Amino acid sequence: MLVEHRRFLKCNNATVGSNVACKPGSQNFYRDVDGVYLNIGYPEQNVRSALSYKPLDGDLFVASYPKCGTTWMQHIVYSILRDGAAPANIMEFMSSSPFLEFMGADGARAMPRPGAIKTHLPFNKVPYSTQAKYIYVTRNPYDCCVSAYYHVKNFHSMIFDGTFDEYFDMFVQGKVDYGSYFAHLLSWYEHRGDGNVLFLTYEDLKKDTRGCVLKIADFVDKQQYGDRLRQHPEVLDKVLDTISIESMRKLYSQLGEWAKQMASMPLEALPEAMRSAIETVKQMLSTPIKGDFVRKGIVGDWKNHFSSEQVARMKELIAARTAGSDVMDIWKDTDLPR
Repeated sequence: MLVEHRRFLKCNNATVGSNVACKPGSQNFYRDVDGVYLNIGYPEQNVRSALSYKPLDGDLFVASYPKCGTTWMQHIVYSILRDGAAPANIMEFMSSSPFLEFMGADGARAMPRPGAIKTHLPFNKVPYSTQAKYIYVTRNPYDCCVSAYYHVKNFHSMIFDGTFDEYFDMFVQGKVDYGSYFAHLLSWYEHRGDGNVLFLTYEDLKKDTRGCVLKIADFVDKQQYGDRLRQHPEVLDKVLDTISIESMRKLYSQLGEWAKQMASMPLEALPEAMRSAIETVKQMLSTPIKGDFVRKGIVGDWKNHFSSEQVARMKELIAARTAGSDVMDIWKDTDLPR
């Protein structure tokens, strides 16, 4: 199947017009930007700006490989910082938790503080400071692959509109956004003991959400947030309600209305580095959204998608890419193929 590309995208480093088509899932839709493998919807100047960002003292980052619990963690942090308050709307949330590689350094600088900067960069590429804090959330590779497939197919169909089997092949080859899942995971796992890094799994968040919220609050600032949640359990209950799947799903049901607002937004009023990101979002949202942004939010959905052959291939890949590391032990209590 060939998918027609719009003017803001590039194919083989050349601007693509409305009469040019590329094969979805092919390398034409991805390129290396200063060592970061990304689809062509990411404005290159914003990616480079993100890589050069100098963290301010006290900056807080929410980091992950895509589709490993990033959005949930963003909402957890947002709610902790605001005593359980929910975002007024999508625009307010995204400005308070800007996506660094997409919005560029200007988005991070303009963020109302306290806030959290979202990034999918591996540790060796993330803007680093000993005076900043980093929350890294990961998810088992099987469920990550399934979640990423639905996200790309539903929200980036102009880049990929294929089958799960086709996406699985791309995933195991590292030919998806941010490259190899395992290289990314290991880059952060090696720093899990650093004082300014909190390393969590999506599975632990699901198993003990209350305990993880307190751990995150302590990491951000124990006296200001962790102790307050313990002293005021009604605030903790409010946080837990705000970050529920149902609450987040309700917020993201506004995406259609947000798309209309984006379409009418005057780009001239935005910082130059942010204009291309907004223009890209406008174009991407011009194609129909096929599913919910917040999907099932469960552990184990991989069982409904992986064939026995794909399980075997993933097990071989895990053995090869994690040789010499105990990283997979973080899922020893999760029902994964052994």
